[in-house]
Amino acid sequence: MQSYRLRLKRRRLLLRALRKRHALKPVARRTDAIRPDDILLFATLRNERVRLPWFLRYYRELGINHFLIVDNDSDDGSREYLAAQKDVSLWHTTASYKGSRYGMDWMNWLLARYGHRHWTLTVDPDEFLVFPFCDTRPIRALTDWLDTYEIRSFPAMLLDMYPKGPIDAQPYREGQNPLDIAQWFDSGDYTISRNREFNNLWIQGGPRARMFFADDPHNAPSLNKIPLVKWQRRYAYASSTHMLLPRGLNVVFDDWGGEKVSGCLLHAKFISPLTAKVSEELERREHFAGSREYMVYSEQLSTEPDLWCKWSEKYINWRQLEILGLMSKGNWA
Repeated sequence: MQSYRLRLKRRRLLLRALRKRHALKPVARRTDAIRPDDILLFATLRNERVRLPWFLRYYRELGINHFLIVDNDSDDGSREYLAAQKDVSLWHTTASYKGSRYGMDWMNWLLARYGHRHWTLTVDPDEFLVFPFCDTRPIRALTDWLDTYEIRSFPAMLLDMYPKGPIDAQPYREGQNPLDIAQWFDSGDYTISRNREFNNLWIQGGPRARMFFADDPHNAPSLNKIPLVKWQRRYAYASSTHMLLPRGLNVVFDDWGGEKVSGCLLHAKFISPLTAKVSEELERREHFAGSREYMVYSEQLSTEPDLWCKWSEKYINWRQLEILGLMSKGNWA
């Protein structure tokens, strides 16, 4: 019965995506250049111009071949900048971000239309994927290994990065590596539970839980993500990139206690552009739960909080994250 309900849910999600495609207007559609074995990146954004040069550089160097991006009515030059990039296909929409399931209807449509049979990476402009051996091997080495073992999905825990000192103390410059500023992370104190309906893990904790949701930890943001998927057009993201349908794609862990290969998404949210973003999103009210998370940010940012604490760890590389148990190379050597 549960399997039947989830099949119906997946069909409804795909139907929603099909309907919502009409809200997307092509600005620069270069999808004819996509080759059968290209690794594709999908993203939705609004007013992220200052972040875009490093974001594109990072993922180009990692081995992404083509970017498929939805611009949700930016007015800061993001659309013009992206339209000029030869490896970017760009769509524009003035439709509601909230009304499209926080952009996931748009992503599900583009994934179904262009991601079929490709390895696809779905991330935000402030998320940077690290995986085992990423300092010496491109992302294609990972996807080739996953293909060899017929693994269809790859998880990455969202790891909130932050500076030492107030978030606005060091202004972020366009083209700069945000991790030059946001160098620190929480090395522990995370909670993990299992969602029996979707068979995915649910992870919470980190600086947002201890600083912004200390009185309400159960409502702290979820940190579990499955951003890298060998896509098929019958797949659908059910809730952001936290979980997928069919639910077998969410089984990215071993019940018997072993470790499957996994990565981390270094989340460089807590740098100076955040203050302006919080003000904008509070006015728009387009985020989850009435932008509750941004309300909390607004209250706390006025006090110039320092997310750093004596247990904070300074980021070095992926091997450090593996030693801390935040990611795993599994049996990939």
